[in-house]
Order: sequence, then C-alpha cells, then structure tokens
Amino acid sequence: MKDLFNPYKLKGLELKNRVIMPPMCQYSVDKKDGIATDWHYLHYVSRAVGGAGLIIIEMTDVEPDGRISDFDLGLWSDEQIPALKKIVDACHSYGAKVGIQIAHAGRKAEDAEVPVAPSAIPFDENSKMPRALSTNEVKEMVEKFRSAVQRAVKAGVDTVEIHGAHGYLIHQFHSPLTNKREDEYGKDLTKFGREIIQAAKAEIPEDMPLIMRISAKEYVEGGYGIKESIAFAREYQQAGVDIFDISSGGEGPIAAWGRPGTHAAYQVPLAQEIKQALDIPVIAVGRLDDPILANAVIGNEAADLVAVGRGMLRNPYWALEAAAKLKKETTTPKQYTTGF
Repeated sequence: MKDLFNPYKLKGLELKNRVIMPPMCQYSVDKKDGIATDWHYLHYVSRAVGGAGLIIIEMTDVEPDGRISDFDLGLWSDEQIPALKKIVDACHSYGAKVGIQIAHAGRKAEDAEVPVAPSAIPFDENSKMPRALSTNEVKEMVEKFRSAVQRAVKAGVDTVEIHGAHGYLIHQFHSPLTNKREDEYGKDLTKFGREIIQAAKAEIPEDMPLIMRISAKEYVEGGYGIKESIAFAREYQQAGVDIFDISSGGEGPIAAWGRPGTHAAYQVPLAQEIKQALDIPVIAVGRLDDPILANAVIGNEAADLVAVGRGMLRNPYWALEAAAKLKKETTTPKQYTTGF
C-alpha cells in the first residue's frame, strides 16, 4: 500500500516522499523589486531541512502589475534570478526538490494603478475597476509567462506550476463569470491557458513535469463546478499539463477561511474526481495538517501527492514529525536525530 513517505517519480522529477509545501505568498519583498530576500531564503530552506519532498515557491509574477501586492516575488527580470537560484541550490543540498508558481493576479492585483483582466469587471465593490486586455495584449501576456518560465529554468527549479486558480488571471479567462470577451479568447475560454501551457512546455526541459493549479469549483452563484472543471482540465491536459494541483474558490467572497472550507480534507473529493476522470496525477490540498489524514489520502489513492500549507507555516519540520508519528522512515538531519 502506498503511503506519504513512499518516493514518487514523474518524468524526470524524483521525490523522496509525497509531502509538498504548497505556494503561499509571504508578501515580504523589501524594495518592491520582486527580488527574494533573506526571509524567503530562511523560509524555504528551513522546510527543506524539515523533510519536505517538494517545495513550491510562492506565486511569482510575470510583470510588476501582475502581483497581488507590491511586496510579492517576480520573474519579469533577469535580476530576479540569482536570489531564487540561491534558494533552489540550498534546498537541493538538503534533499528537497523545488518548483515555482508562475502567475498574474489580473483584476485581483491590489496595488496596480489600473489592474487588467479579460473583461472590465471588478472583483467586488471594494476593488478597482480593471481594464480589459486587448487581443494583442493577451498574446503579449502569453509571452510574459514564457519569459518567466525561462527564467525559472535558469534558476534551477525542478518543476514549474502555472497558477490557474483562485480567481487570478488564467482563472479569470476560463471562468464564464469573468470572461465576457467577444474575440478569440472569449469564444474559446481555455485558449489563453492553453497557449501559456504550450509556451511553458517549449521552455522547460523535456523530462520536467508541468504542474497546473486549478480551482475545481467556484462556490458562487452562476459559477462552474466539478463537471466544468473536468472539461477545461482535459483541455489543459491535452495542451501539456502533467499533474494538476487541485484547489477551489477564488472568484467570490467565499474562500478557504469561509464556508465551505472549514472541515478537514474538504477539497480531496475534487482532486479524486479529476484524477479518475482524466487518469492523471493530482496534488490534494486543503486542511490536511493531520499526518494520519494526509497519509490516508495517499493510501486510499485519492491523490498522488499531498500539500500541507498551514501545517508547514506553523512547523517547518512537519514532515519529520509526521514520519515519527506514522512510524515511517525518512532522512532526519544528523544534527536533529536525538530529537526524534
């Protein structure tokens, strides 16, 4: 039977276990230049020491106005590569593999003077009115994603995650709630996402798997559900996605801290449905902090990998403590063996 501490291999990505640190924004850039700081280094490397198999660096944006806030990471400049490479190299030295989430916040870019979106529809009554991208600007945006992925590869990452969830730009394009365009990107709601996937695949090594995070359900009136997300995920799979990271929400007032989203493993059934429908590996996420529960997700084959967010924010050594609780073998740093 599979468990949380079995190794996992997908194409050229080999993980020592199935524990993932998911991307979680730190809002900790010092000079609004998008460059990773000492905080980011300590934050990620400590989780590598703490036993995570894969660390996915937080939402990293393709242009300055694509950030949720001015204090987010970016990959729109070569000047941003060295600080990320330093983090990646250090994580590798402690046995973890590293991915990075490439994104654009679209209409949810809070510090952009005028955010951009598929259509001029604000997120809510307190948000800025976004400007609809022209058709040419959408094509230019695909190239911005391409360039960011190219820089991520130069930084030495082991995998790239395209952020198509949580109400950010790619999600805004494939949701009928937010895409009211009449051009080619409105007639085909997955065209933008597919073109980004194809651009990313052209920039990453052939044996590097491409991850895509999607919201499998919107939780808003008129929003899409699992049936629709399976359909658009199938399009993204055909475009080149190798594994889906299954989350939910983002287009309405209901988020992970609201309802639904208050009970453990609330998103696991969504991950399992997509895994079965598409016959593709999936990452489960969402209140899986209990090691017994996280292990059961793997053992029951509901997902292939488990992402532990809040648990790892609280405890960098979550994976080491989970192995001890589950009585599984893992590599503990020799300096810490007496603690276990």
